Amino acid sequence: MTHGDEAIRSLREALKLSPDNLPLRQHLAQTLAGLGRFEEAEREYRGALAMAPENQTLKIALAEVYHLQGKSSQALVIVEHLAKRQDAPARAHVLYARLLLQTGDVPGAVAQYKLGIEIDPDAGDDDLALQLGVVPEEQAGELFEGRVRESWQAPSAAPNTEIERPKITFQDVGGMDALKDEIGMKIIYPLKHPEMYKAYGKQIGGGILMYGPPGCGKTYLARATAGEIRAGFLSVGISDVLDMWMGNSERNLHELFQQARYNKPCVLFFDEVDALGGRRADMTSGSGRQLINQFLAEMDGLEGANEGVLILAATNAPWHVDPAFRRPGRFDRVLFVPPPDASARAAILRIHCAGKPIESLDFDRLGKKAEGFSGADLRAIVDVAVEGKLREAMKLGVPKPLSTKDLLAAAKMLKPTTREWFSTARNYALYSNQGGIYDDVLRYMNL
Repeated sequence: MTHGDEAIRSLREALKLSPDNLPLRQHLAQTLAGLGRFEEAEREYRGALAMAPENQTLKIALAEVYHLQGKSSQALVIVEHLAKRQDAPARAHVLYARLLLQTGDVPGAVAQYKLGIEIDPDAGDDDLALQLGVVPEEQAGELFEGRVRESWQAPSAAPNTEIERPKITFQDVGGMDALKDEIGMKIIYPLKHPEMYKAYGKQIGGGILMYGPPGCGKTYLARATAGEIRAGFLSVGISDVLDMWMGNSERNLHELFQQARYNKPCVLFFDEVDALGGRRADMTSGSGRQLINQFLAEMDGLEGANEGVLILAATNAPWHVDPAFRRPGRFDRVLFVPPPDASARAAILRIHCAGKPIESLDFDRLGKKAEGFSGADLRAIVDVAVEGKLREAMKLGVPKPLSTKDLLAAAKMLKPTTREWFSTARNYALYSNQGGIYDDVLRYMNL
């Protein structure tokens, strides 16, 4: 037994006698990390954090252990939260810089590294500084070039996004009954029963932010909402707003809101809203902050009345959306869109199989076997099963109907794409759940 193993054994024996001794558990975790036993160190740090959830030293140590194991997303969740605090330690900023560099966010990494060494010059890392190219401002050519580009202004045509009139309604959406009820109360009922809402002085309009794993029907549900009330539907993507010239992005956003106001009732839907409404605290350029300020002003109706404009937004990363958007009167409903449950999965499969040659299919059985699959995953199951039947038909010369066995075989070939999202969301729900915004995620994951 090595000296290190003996020290670990002694510390574990001591912890058996004093399991609530926080300094002792922290010392054990530090010793394990120093010996390269990172998985064991992670368990001990997590145990220590269960005893002292707000201990910054433990949080940054756990983040470092995550980083050393290659668990970058878990580390990023912790340091992202720590770096926002005014009393954040220098090592949190430096680790944040290292993680941002891995994601390709060089400007963000540079900003965090400079914050870290400003707090404590000894926290600097020469290799990291060299990778980031942290040099005096007058030598930072790439940053200077960026500022020059931003200083130019050139006219651009205002967006002319076509107003869609969706034909689908809630009947075409499998499951999601609780979400439909929420949207109904906020958006649909005010338009169908305006006299009741006016009696209570309730304005017709407002915003809902939907978040959850990709492929779970957020966009489809937004389009069905417009179809349910026979309203116009204006879908806004990143390319419809962002422009390289200063001021044009804000102008584009204003024109889109104006278009919705002229065509009310209208559902104005922002997909990937985190790309347009990211957290201002994380931004290094003024142009990004100006766009968010414009977005908030439009939602508040400062540039024009929003009566009859129904604002829906979707994101896979709600933790990257600026908190100001969640203020009452803006996105005052934040709804978690989980993967469909068993009955909803059966309903979705029934919709995707409609119009195809099928024999008697046991949709309930199929729904139970597709645990964790998103709506997009379920469509992929049907596509894979159809491809198999097409190959068979090419050989036999006669088309055969889809069977339960075919769909079960297709489901075994695929894996749920939602797992990766929940791996990231779990850490935000555990370590950055201010105001209980991610309580629905914790309940869904039974945490």
